[in-house]
Amino acid sequence: MKIIADQNMPLVKELFSEFGNVELLPGREICNAHLLDADLLLVRSVTRVDEELLAGTKVRFVGSATIGVDHVDTAFLSSAGIEFAHAPGCNAEAVVQYDLAVFCQLVPDWLTKTIGIVGCGNVGGRLYQRLLDLGVNCVVYDPFLDKGRVADLVEFDTIIDCDIICLHTPLTRGGKHPTYHLFNADVIARLKPDSVLINAGRGAVVDNKALYEAFRAGLSARVVLDVWEPEPLIDLNLLPFIAMGTPHIAGYSHEGRINGTRMVFEAFKGWAGVSPEVDCFDASMQQPKHLQVNSLSEGILASYDPALDSERLAFALRDLDPGSTDVATAFDRLRREYPVRREFSFYQVAETNGQSESFKTLGFTLGRNS
Repeated sequence: MKIIADQNMPLVKELFSEFGNVELLPGREICNAHLLDADLLLVRSVTRVDEELLAGTKVRFVGSATIGVDHVDTAFLSSAGIEFAHAPGCNAEAVVQYDLAVFCQLVPDWLTKTIGIVGCGNVGGRLYQRLLDLGVNCVVYDPFLDKGRVADLVEFDTIIDCDIICLHTPLTRGGKHPTYHLFNADVIARLKPDSVLINAGRGAVVDNKALYEAFRAGLSARVVLDVWEPEPLIDLNLLPFIAMGTPHIAGYSHEGRINGTRMVFEAFKGWAGVSPEVDCFDASMQQPKHLQVNSLSEGILASYDPALDSERLAFALRDLDPGSTDVATAFDRLRREYPVRREFSFYQVAETNGQSESFKTLGFTLGRNS
């Protein structure tokens, strides 16, 4: 087989090389010409997979190492008889880590605040459960669920009154509850002063132009964007107004990215009816790092500090002209060269200050004081 894969998929050569030649390409540059004689296409979220991309090719399997699928025309793949697999939940823990780290940076007393979650799927559902286990007051807006599944379901207007709002919906443009520009000019204007809005879901759930105009008109809510509208050519005029901005890396943990590739590989094996003997065990994932910390927030930020990623983005874009293609290049380079980041489970903390259960709730391992 000939296999075309996004170069940002870890372990893809190690796992798939047994079945053919794996050619790695930048995800945004994969085009129809690359696929004319390809059998498999393996992507992440930056490659638009549709009839235009696959026309005239012999691709029979498409795998996306991502939670979301709004970059894939799944209806076309089904009609064309092309198998599709993705990786729901693969990096959910990483996005939860991102959210909690933002809380720690911007709202030191976040454990006492009311947190609203929009979308209670793989990521939002996991965040909701972690917050409940920590005893945090939280509410959820998800029109596709009922109180039998989520006791804290509320109407959308209640979410707007929360101290912290986290967006974790897919991007949809049709149906009864589209999420495209769910946070439009009217909704943005209703955000509470000094509240925090975090979008680590899909960029176009927040109308970025309306957000910019709201800031110019005096919006005092603090906004954190990991996803943008559009990407990768983000609006540099918006950047100075937001509390933090990161280059779509909320889910970019070491574990999350590997999970994505492995989940697609497992789906491929089932489709192809094969059971290869491939050992890609990563020993480094099992060697915990010890942290000496005195509080839950200190431990969270020791595992991951989003302010550093925000600083990297600002530095990379500091001298560029708005609208320049250099903006897109710099944005993608930050993602391609993203440093290794580990999830909570990689870290061991000493049992200090009576917060052992809270650390365990988040997935840290516990050790003795050294």
